[in-house]
Amino acid sequence: MRTIFHLDLDAFFVSVERILDPKLNGKPVIVGGDPKYGRGVVAACSYEARVYGLHSAMPIRTAYRLCPHGIYLHGHFEEYERYSQAVKNILEQYAPLVEQASIDEFYLDMTGTQKMYGSMFAFASKLQEVIWNKLGLPCSIGIGSNKTVAKIGSDCMKPKGITFIIPGMEKEFLALMPVESIPGVGKVMKQQLNSRGIYRIGDITKLPADYFSIAFGKYGVDLWRKAHGEGIEYLTIQRERKSISRETTFGKDVTSDEELKQTLFYLTGKVCQSLRKRGWETSTIEIKLRYIDFQTLIRSKTIKPTDDDKVVFETALELLRKAKTRRVAVRLIGIGLTNFSPASEQEFLFEDHEIKRKKMLKAVTKVRDKFGYDIIRFTKA
Repeated sequence: MRTIFHLDLDAFFVSVERILDPKLNGKPVIVGGDPKYGRGVVAACSYEARVYGLHSAMPIRTAYRLCPHGIYLHGHFEEYERYSQAVKNILEQYAPLVEQASIDEFYLDMTGTQKMYGSMFAFASKLQEVIWNKLGLPCSIGIGSNKTVAKIGSDCMKPKGITFIIPGMEKEFLALMPVESIPGVGKVMKQQLNSRGIYRIGDITKLPADYFSIAFGKYGVDLWRKAHGEGIEYLTIQRERKSISRETTFGKDVTSDEELKQTLFYLTGKVCQSLRKRGWETSTIEIKLRYIDFQTLIRSKTIKPTDDDKVVFETALELLRKAKTRRVAVRLIGIGLTNFSPASEQEFLFEDHEIKRKKMLKAVTKVRDKFGYDIIRFTKA
């Protein structure tokens, strides 16, 4: 029997925003689109905002109608990435195996560590305390015999909760929960199950697996197994990242070439910052352009390996100029980097200017990583 933790950072984006600005504590905070333009969705909202019926993925216009007095923020996504990595660094100090499921969710395989840590419930409490004391982030933890049960458990006692599902009692633990508690059961599936008189997870277990196989195919059998407390027991370690990208959907459609250029320049700085943090160089630059009528163009070019903002931006700008052939407003612009290789200074051994620039960029990356991206800004000139 395995011991799996699911650690979920509570209202993660909001928690980070409150670290950056403590004045937001205790207030209804919504991270997502700008209600002024009515576009976008809620990426995260505080528990104070949820009282008014708000939830993630809700259209920002609907959120504003329900909670007009809320504080709406675009968010600091580079900070979210930084804090997420900091949490992962802490977890890797304690857990033999860590799988990052998303920016705010982690699975830990703690099988066989009872002799080292004792009670798993007490250890989960300690883990919460360490993350709170070091980073100021609250989290909830579910402990189960597989990933599915652990994930359901972490949702039970939010915020700052710990739920331990006793091995062998998974089916009983799940029985009274609504069917939408099962990961992957969305609004449509919930309606289909409810229409068949299935409202709680226990209702699923009263029917044979063949019933769900006929009604929903392979997904139905998987659903039946999850309702019985079964799930994946082994973690999946993420493979090496294949690409780094950034894109912006404009609040108001853009016709100005200069504004597109400025936005592309900013996004280039972001992806190059991520590139250097990983000690990589890129050989392929890609730009993405979406017009107001949703026609989307993607253009790419392969060059000599580099991690230099200037080289990447010049290449991306060249691609943009070739791609933008219509006199139509632009809705979205983005840049992506692929085809990575380890960064090296060997080829610039006797080129002083290149060496100095690479050292400068390396220093800038360290300063931004510590104090935030906007502490140092380049100009196109």
